[in-house]
Amino acid sequence: MKRKILYIEDEPYLARIVQDTLELKGYEVLHKKDGSRIIEHVNNFVPDICLLDVMLPDIDGFSLASHIRNHNPQLPIIFLTSKTQPNDIVKGFSSGGTDYLKKPFSMEELIVRIENQLKIMGRDTTPAQSLPDEVILKQYRFYPGRFELHSPESVIKLSNRESQILAMLCTHINTAVDRRELLQAVWGDDSFFNSRNLDVYIRKLRSYFAKAEGIEIVTLKGQGYHFVVS
Repeated sequence: MKRKILYIEDEPYLARIVQDTLELKGYEVLHKKDGSRIIEHVNNFVPDICLLDVMLPDIDGFSLASHIRNHNPQLPIIFLTSKTQPNDIVKGFSSGGTDYLKKPFSMEELIVRIENQLKIMGRDTTPAQSLPDEVILKQYRFYPGRFELHSPESVIKLSNRESQILAMLCTHINTAVDRRELLQAVWGDDSFFNSRNLDVYIRKLRSYFAKAEGIEIVTLKGQGYHFVVS
């Protein structure tokens, strides 16, 4: 069965090269030149992964990713962009992206990144599987299988990465979890790129527990994290 790619790119020449190459590699590609009706495309086409240009005429790729992530917390999203400033990269991951490829890029690198994202999504998420359906964290409730964190005020829809990281922390409550171990469990490698990505997700998880009493994600410099629930 062919893997499906939803590809949003407004530059026709680049879009044709990327689509033709991916289809030759056996992928089914749905290309759209703008972000209108993005959720409709996700619902009807049911992609395995999304490739999003950041600079689009109607809505930027970061906003598109946020819409997709609210609808589908598990779908991998790779940004394709010439925006290379650190704050752009952080914004991309904060909006729900799972990878970031700078233009100009080689098709070989794009294919490797696509396959890596699909491999990550396809493998067993061991930390989440080792947890019960409901994890009680003081006044919070974490549901790993539903990608949800229930606070006293609201239900927070987690991305797949957020859920995996929180699951890993929950298997190490009140003990240290090694940063490298966490990176290997969630991304499959501990590269600098993924390490920066982890920093973004840890900040997001901390923001979810900002009002919690007795819950804290403590950074252990040079080691990892201590998930305190007291």
